Parts: sequence; C-alpha cells; structure tokens
Amino acid sequence: MKFAHPRPQMQRSNWTPLNGVWRFRYDDARTFTHPSQIKSWPMEIIVPFPPESEASGIGDRSFHSLCWYERDFDLESSSSDRVILHFGAVDYSAKVWVNDRFAASHEGGHTPFWGDITHLLDPSGKQKVTVQVEDDPHELAKPRGKQDWQLEPHAIWYPRTTGIWQTVWIERVPKNYIEKIRWTPQVEIYAIGFEARVIGEEADELAVDVCLRHGDELLAHDRYRVVEREVDRVIILSDPGIDDFRNELLWSPERPTLIEAVVRLMRDEEVVDEFVSYTAMRSVNILRDRFMLNGRPYTLRLVLDQGYWPETLLAAPSDDALRRDVELAKAMGFNGVRKHQKIEDPRYLYWADKLGLMVWEEMPSAYRFTRSAIKRTVREWTEAIERDYSHPCVIVWVTFNESWGVPELTAVGKQRHAVEALYHLTKTLDATRPVIGNDGWESSATDIIGIHDYDANIEHLRQRYGAEIRPEQLFDRRRPGGRILTLDGYPHRGQPIMLSEFGGIAFAKCPQPGVKHTWGYTVAHDEEEFTRMYTELMHTVIHTALFAGFCYTQFADTFQEANGLLCADRTPKIPIEQIARVTRVSPTHIPGGV
Repeated sequence: MKFAHPRPQMQRSNWTPLNGVWRFRYDDARTFTHPSQIKSWPMEIIVPFPPESEASGIGDRSFHSLCWYERDFDLESSSSDRVILHFGAVDYSAKVWVNDRFAASHEGGHTPFWGDITHLLDPSGKQKVTVQVEDDPHELAKPRGKQDWQLEPHAIWYPRTTGIWQTVWIERVPKNYIEKIRWTPQVEIYAIGFEARVIGEEADELAVDVCLRHGDELLAHDRYRVVEREVDRVIILSDPGIDDFRNELLWSPERPTLIEAVVRLMRDEEVVDEFVSYTAMRSVNILRDRFMLNGRPYTLRLVLDQGYWPETLLAAPSDDALRRDVELAKAMGFNGVRKHQKIEDPRYLYWADKLGLMVWEEMPSAYRFTRSAIKRTVREWTEAIERDYSHPCVIVWVTFNESWGVPELTAVGKQRHAVEALYHLTKTLDATRPVIGNDGWESSATDIIGIHDYDANIEHLRQRYGAEIRPEQLFDRRRPGGRILTLDGYPHRGQPIMLSEFGGIAFAKCPQPGVKHTWGYTVAHDEEEFTRMYTELMHTVIHTALFAGFCYTQFADTFQEANGLLCADRTPKIPIEQIARVTRVSPTHIPGGV
C-alpha cells in the first residue's frame, strides 16, 4: 500500500512507513517492564488503527490500561547518515525500544515524537521495534478530548482511542541536517519569514538555501549562513504594488495559492540535506468587531468537525478520506471547520492548505482541574502549536472549550489564571493568529467571544441577538448553559462575537451498527423538516449583524450523535447542493458579504 508523506511541510525522499501488521498484546496486570520478557504475542494489529477500532483487526472497546506493540523491519545500518524513528501520535504515554534497547519516550496522545536510533541498529539489517503504551481509560486529569471514560459511549463522548493512531515511519537524514523549520507570512511587507534549526557537529560551517516558486515563477532564491545552529530571516518578495496583482499570490478559501519551497543545507556547493516544503501568503487578525483575512473583513462560515470515523475512530481510514472530508466541507458551502477536541492529522491540514479550508485548532480537554492536568495541557498544547504553526489553513487557536477542565471559573482564581495563562502563552508562541481562551461562555482573555446556543427557535435567537440588542445587554442577560458570557473584570471590549456552536439538528437517517440510541439538541423527523429547520436557522444566524461568523454543529453523525449534515459514512442527508445554497447566503449587513 502506498502511504502519503506524514509530514507534508518537510518531505524528504528517503523515508519508509512502518504501518501495517504488528504483533500486539494487552498487559493489564503490568507483568512486563522490558520487551525481552515477552515470550508470546497472542494478537496482531493493523497500525495505525487503534485496538478499539474494527479496522485494527481487534475491535476491543473494553477497559485496558496498558498494551504492547512489536514488529520486525529490514534496514541497513550506515556510518554516513542517521536514522530517525517517528511516531505521528500515540495515546497516551509511550516507551519505545529498538532491538530491545531503549530508544524514546513521550507523554501526550495527540502530538508527534521521534528518536535517533542510529546507534541501536543491528549490523545484520534485521531490526525490531517494540512499543509500550500506557493509557488509563478512567484518568480524567489528562487531555483526552471526546474519549469516553465509561464502558459505553454516553452523551457527547465517544469510544476511546488507545495506542498508535497515526503513521509510524523511518527517515534517513545526513549527520548534519535541518531538524525543523517555520514559515511566517508577512503580508503587510509582502514577505515570508523563515526559520530553521540545524543539527550536527559541523552546523555552523553550513548554509541554508531556500528557493520559493509559484508554478513556473521564481519568487526568491536566497542562501543564509547558519549561525549558532539557526537561520532566522525575512525573505522579501518582489511586490507588484497593485492589489489585483498582489491578490494573485494571497491564500484564501476561494483561491488557495500555495508557494512551493525547496530547502537545502549546503556546504559550499555540496547539497548536504534537502527536502520540499510549502508556505502561503496570508494574514489573519482582528479589527474591532470583525475577523480579517488578508486585511479585509471576512465572515467565518464554519462547521464543527469531531474527526471520527465509524471503523477507525480518531485515526483516519486513509489519506483519501482526509481529502474527502475537506472537499465535503467546502462543497456544503463552509469556508472553514472547527476541529473539535482533536489535534488533527497533519495530512488533513495539508489538504485544507491545498484545497482552501480554514481550521480552528482546539486543544483536547482534560476534565479535572489539577496541577498535573494543567502541566500536561501546557506541554501538549505547546507541541501542537510547534507542529502546526506553518500551516496557512490554521487561523485560530482555541485553548479551552465550555470551561471543561476549569469548571469553577467564576469562583476559583487559579482556574481563571489557567485560562489566562494558556491564552497568553499561545500569543507568545504565535503572535500571528487570534486566540480564544475559553469558547462558549465565561470568556476572559480572548480575541473572539464565542457563544454556544442550541435553541432551535429562531424567534428566541432574534430576541437574544437581533438588531435591537446592544452588546452590553447581551452580556448582562444571556446565560447559555446557565453560564455567564464574560467573567467579571473582562467586559466586552469590542471583540468579534461569534455563534461558535448552534444547530445540532438530529435527523437519524442512517443507522450505525452498534448504536442503539441517537440524539441531538433538537429533532427532525424527515428530510423536509430537516431542510426547513436548517434553512431557517442558518438564514437567521447569517443575517444577524451581531455575529462576525458562526460554527454549525455538526459535519457528520458521530456515534450516538445523529446531528450531522452527513451520515457517519459521509453520505449527505439531503442533497449537498441544497445545503450549500443555504450556507452560502450573503449577509446583508456586511458590504460584499464575503
């Protein structure tokens, strides 16, 4: 099977996926502490599908706290290069051995890690990798997102994902190589910021060569000396000056223009390391009460996407499935998605970059407030920002949702400090994007105030958010979920207001195997009623001047939640062109109605 490159913005040619059949066993009694102790492997699993999924070949959704993986692979050792073993995501805590020698460890279920295994390889070329995964199914003080802690999925939580759920792969790199890069578009000065970190003993004797192209047009070709193992430069492009020509290079959902990049590490004229990458010219910011894309007001039309599949759970069935989800969101008239409680596979972000779909990226929640939970959240969120910073599709960071993990924001000061700290940390790590501190209600430090309101009565919505309602009245009166919209000391300061969750119309058109009871926030009994309710809700929200954008719940049915516009298998519940016509209606209160 051919696999797509798991790191789309840093693609070297010399890589090998280790997906496929692995040996597998549970170890609930914690019998083993080292691979050499394991003498039998009673099961096989198909990586990268989690053991709870049918696609893994196991499909066991009972409680297991520890499991082991192992597989053999062929790889010749070499004295002229290094071998890096990569894991896209392993939930939750992993230890890795190569040929029974310790190689790497990582805690955090949604972000990548890797280890240099060059010194662990067997000269014979026959290699073995073993992975121990610990994932307590009941632990609520770790970032777990929508993974249920009960045996059967309930309410808004779904089956657990244990262990490996993204690609495992081997990469050969030179002894001196570029470990990571970062792209920062600077539309105001028509430039691209470029950063690179170089690994190796001779790093400071090298230079980094960067070539940027748009199709056949050469945009820039520069070389920078490595100093203190780093390169940090601003690449100024030739500015055509006139907006019509400038706009041809700007990235947007309507015109997702990507800038192709070739990055080389050079020793004089010798190419030491080389990979392909891409970036884009686009800016996102807040101006008064509107979201701005490339310096112009832009209405966000988002759909909430949980990123689950019936047969594979959090893992994507294939790269084609990720692409199809992006295409379907666009075909339904949305210009973005809110990836809810999930750090999505980088391949999804690649297709969103390439096809033109904006993404709100959201940190999966822990559900208890403890020092450990906050430290885990900070560490994993930092890794997520580091991984996804350079993707042009990512336009907003969301650190908390509906006060999950910080349930007493109105009364407990240290919980408020946690939200404010994560907001400011995110702004420190990325000063180029808006940040939402806590989406839904109880806002404090935030660039956008998100409101969650699942009332399907359009007259109620008009009364709460209509033209006669001033923002100060809204924040004094409205209590979605019984929660105040802003915390004391954080009055509305003119930020954009978005209806960031609404809808949730359940139409159980397509039963899912194993799902006995379905629900939604309101119910439609047939296609005609579903169409009418969606049309009325969307028309009301789009024409509400108070809102700078919206996020409809949700993209597809997710297990017991039957409130998707699509069935769980991505079949549209009503004609997709009909959904798009409603979603794309232009707001009358914004000139141009983008």
